[in-house]
Amino acid sequence: MSLANKLALERRGRLAAERLLELKEAELSAANRKLGRHAAALQGEIVETRAEVANVKTENERVKTELGQANQKVEIAERRLWHSVQTITDGFAFFNSENRMIAANSSYLTVFDNLELIRPGVHYVTILQVLTDEGIINTGKLTPEAWRELMTERWMQPQPEPITIRLWNDQYIKLVDRRGHGGDIVSLGLNITEAVQYEKQLKSARAEAEAASRAKSAFLANMSHEIRTPMNGVVGMAELLCDTGLSEEQQLYVETIKNSGEALLVIINDVLDYSKIEAQKLQLHPEPFDLERCIHDVIMLLQPSAREKNLTLLVDYDLFLPTVYVGDPGRIRQVLTNLMGNAVKFTSQGHVLVRVTGVPDLENGQAVVNIAIEDTGIGIPEDKIKHIFGEFNQVENERNRQFDGTGLGLAISKRLVDLMSGEMWVTSEDGVGSCFGFKVPFELGTAELPAHPPVPEGLRLIMVVDDIEANRTILRRQLEQIGMGVMTCSNAKEALEQLNQIDLVLTDHNMPGMDGLELAEATCAAGSEVPIVLLSSNSTYAASDPGAQHVHAILQKPLPRADLFTHLQSVGPLLGNQKANTANSGSDERKMRVLAAEDNKTNQLVFRKMIKNADVDLEFADNGEEAVELFQSFEPDMIFMDISMPKMDGKEAATKIREIEKERGGHIPIVALTAHAMDGDDQGILASGIDHYLTKPLRKPQIHSKLRELCPAEASPPFPEEEADARQTG
Repeated sequence: MSLANKLALERRGRLAAERLLELKEAELSAANRKLGRHAAALQGEIVETRAEVANVKTENERVKTELGQANQKVEIAERRLWHSVQTITDGFAFFNSENRMIAANSSYLTVFDNLELIRPGVHYVTILQVLTDEGIINTGKLTPEAWRELMTERWMQPQPEPITIRLWNDQYIKLVDRRGHGGDIVSLGLNITEAVQYEKQLKSARAEAEAASRAKSAFLANMSHEIRTPMNGVVGMAELLCDTGLSEEQQLYVETIKNSGEALLVIINDVLDYSKIEAQKLQLHPEPFDLERCIHDVIMLLQPSAREKNLTLLVDYDLFLPTVYVGDPGRIRQVLTNLMGNAVKFTSQGHVLVRVTGVPDLENGQAVVNIAIEDTGIGIPEDKIKHIFGEFNQVENERNRQFDGTGLGLAISKRLVDLMSGEMWVTSEDGVGSCFGFKVPFELGTAELPAHPPVPEGLRLIMVVDDIEANRTILRRQLEQIGMGVMTCSNAKEALEQLNQIDLVLTDHNMPGMDGLELAEATCAAGSEVPIVLLSSNSTYAASDPGAQHVHAILQKPLPRADLFTHLQSVGPLLGNQKANTANSGSDERKMRVLAAEDNKTNQLVFRKMIKNADVDLEFADNGEEAVELFQSFEPDMIFMDISMPKMDGKEAATKIREIEKERGGHIPIVALTAHAMDGDDQGILASGIDHYLTKPLRKPQIHSKLRELCPAEASPPFPEEEADARQTG
């Protein structure tokens, strides 16, 4: 090879080596740069890691510090909690899920008298064993084994029921145990000894109070009987003496005796009722009754007092309200008598209005009835209204000091209304009048609204004549309800001028100027044949007036709707030509036979004198045995039976009579005469077979009413109508 070639080849090799060296240097430079970058990144990570480590270390130190503080707080809280648990007087213990004690306070351990066995770790069954073996627990009628079994079964329940145990020293501990989610149990022993002893004292006090209440009730019943028996003689004889020929001065003395005796009876009744209410011994006796009739019965009792003061008694009974309800008619009548009696007593002129409203629920057979008694009396000052419902409270002022009373009537009425689940209220304006009302829920006695009889043919237009606007309004509404045309006049003179086209006249009796009877006479004198019906608060007196011959009928007012509609029917076929004449006693009728069983001679005399004008055959029995014998031999039409009699009392005698009637048939009415007036007496009396019940002292009108009511058809009436009229008008 030539030198030139060698040099060229060497030169090419050197150039290739240089190029390779340059390439390696470039790679090495790139690697150095990459390594530098990696070293820089690694250096940053190391710095960050060192910072994080420093932060973690700082945080760790802080957590350690806070954890130490928290541990201190927990220890303080535990110590305080345990100190609190130790200071409470009730026992407190913890048990784990294996029923072993974890801890207990000193009160819990004190029960065991610091026995070494009872400490943390002891099993619950061992605790029960110690309680029975050491005589710490009083197991009562249970054996120790039975008591431990009972307590173990209770302990194993998911949530044990609280139980009271009795210790040997008569301490009572109520155990309340609660199981947690992990099975641990917290046991609390509450010392309820004081509560148990207090409960025993309450039971003892209640027993003593009930015994005292029974003794008071028995005392009141006996005192009521003992007082009423002589009062029957006092009041009865005074009433009879009033019917004899007396001078004006003697009449005053006798009426004073009678009124004083009746006032004493009112006080006795009020005290008895209030005592029964106070002792919660008064019970309601629901039965179907006619509310409208009940109101009119009370008005009839108050009519004499109202007539003396020339007061008008009015009834406004809702036209669309039923009259028959289920309730206690005796107590309803008592409330009505108290409220209406007060209205009459404290009203010297004007009227007393009884307003009955309500909305019946026919679907459910219920109704809430509102009864309001409005008067035009002296009224009550506003600051005294709340005062009047208190016991023995009366409004003291110059005007009412003339009125007597116990101050119990309103208190008793309010208690009775409360007992009926009702509500009582009062509104009043001093010097103008008052309105006492009460609202009572009733069960309907019938699911139908009251219906009226058909209107007589030819009766289209009725004239109502009355000087009192309220009375005209009430009658107009009642008549318009049955489709009648009504014309009202405030006086008789106005009525005489408008008699044309009138089919019937309803006129009040007592009116200023020309009264109702004078209107009838003037109508007859004018040649008019229009029938006239007189409404009078004293129908007996009106019937004795010569002018009564000019009227078709005389009706007692206020008039129940049913009676009004019934009398309208009687006008239809007559229309002015018929006169009421019901004297129809047959001469062949025998006298009514009456048996009276009464052991007290004074009461026999009173009874005999009360019915001296009755056309009856009267026989007396001195005791129950004689009453049974005379029942068979005398064959009475009715029996008045005293309850408290020697040998055989009235209830036993009535039972014997009913047994005799079962064998031979028939049923003779028996009316009880008794001085017992406590709640429940009537139940025992009526249960013996007695039909009716009258409380002593006896009243002549009550006796006469029973004679008329129970007289059989084959016997002559005990009081011929003309004799009854002569006595009542005299």
